[in-house]
Amino acid sequence: MLFRGWEGAVDGPWPDVATVVDRVGGVHLVVTRHALVRQVLADAVTWRPDNALDAVTPIPVAALRVLTAHRFRLPPTLANNAGPSHPEIRAIVAEALHPDRVAAQRPWLTALVRDRVAGIAADLAAGRPVDLHARLAADLPLLALARLVALPDAPVGAVKDFARAALELFWAPLDVDRQQTLAVEVGRFHAVLREFAAVGGGLAARLRAAGHSPDVVVGALFFLLVAGQETTSQFLTLLLHRLTGEPGVRAGLRAGTVAVADVVEEGLRLEPPIVTWRRVAATDTTLGGTPVPAGSSMLLWLARAGRDPEVVAEPTGFRPGQRGSRRHLAFGAGAHRCVGAQLARLEAAVVVAEAAPLLDAVTVVRPPWCPDNLTFRMPDAFVVRRADTRPT
Repeated sequence: MLFRGWEGAVDGPWPDVATVVDRVGGVHLVVTRHALVRQVLADAVTWRPDNALDAVTPIPVAALRVLTAHRFRLPPTLANNAGPSHPEIRAIVAEALHPDRVAAQRPWLTALVRDRVAGIAADLAAGRPVDLHARLAADLPLLALARLVALPDAPVGAVKDFARAALELFWAPLDVDRQQTLAVEVGRFHAVLREFAAVGGGLAARLRAAGHSPDVVVGALFFLLVAGQETTSQFLTLLLHRLTGEPGVRAGLRAGTVAVADVVEEGLRLEPPIVTWRRVAATDTTLGGTPVPAGSSMLLWLARAGRDPEVVAEPTGFRPGQRGSRRHLAFGAGAHRCVGAQLARLEAAVVVAEAAPLLDAVTVVRPPWCPDNLTFRMPDAFVVRRADTRPT
């Protein structure tokens, strides 16, 4: 089950807490009910985040040597930090992503998306296929993040390659050769982050001024670049693809009877880029009547929780504004809830408002393909063309 894709099983019958064994013999308790997933996320004492960034495929010695050569370290910083330093680190990052600062990006973001949509529309009108992932979604969140948080002066492609390599290295099923290749990619850019953390301004400077170690500064930057932008680009692609199959929703957007914000929330519920997240039981306890020994790996099925019939009226239907739609856990919950939620929502809202009309006259040439990964969807492309054209 693990690593074979979650999409096909998300609507099938599951117990509230299920025991699943991964391909290397690790035992996980998969939590499927919304109330129980939220309970775990909200209690960082009983259910610690220590394993959130652990490699799910053990990294072999050769790859570890590569990472060590680049002084790669990920101390508890944000997602995997239950210690006393977490509130202050989180507060500094949250200030950089303050809702007022995020909202101020709307005019710039709208102009950028509108310009891209115009170019895409021209290509479609000329009968050319267009990859909406590459042309619209892939780099947009990174560009937006860079306006709010000072980042290393690195090519966009290098940052994107690093982020996807990190998601694969730590959350995918891998053979030894692939781990080695990914370790080189991740280690090389980690060295860039380390150099920037020592002298960079903005968020890096504020973390240094607060007395945090270079490793903590690097860890915060690492997590922002990996989870703070890559997941949003994934979501934009998944949401646009979903909307191609929802003509009624698109008609409602045109008529003004469906709100863009409701479309975004329903998309987060049904097409979350983060499918699962992890916790570890700190003590012997129970969850939903299931005994949980201390040290148990808890796999919180966020995508399944979003389809809980106890929460949402039509679990599998894309119904913007329906009861329970906004109660999804795509951004987590509790002390580790995503600090970039408002930025992701803004980006998605602008893309839906500006790009949804494109989808009325297209057919899908190549839907997004998502590789096996414990947690992240990682769509690779989304190619469309005008509905009345054929490839030559």
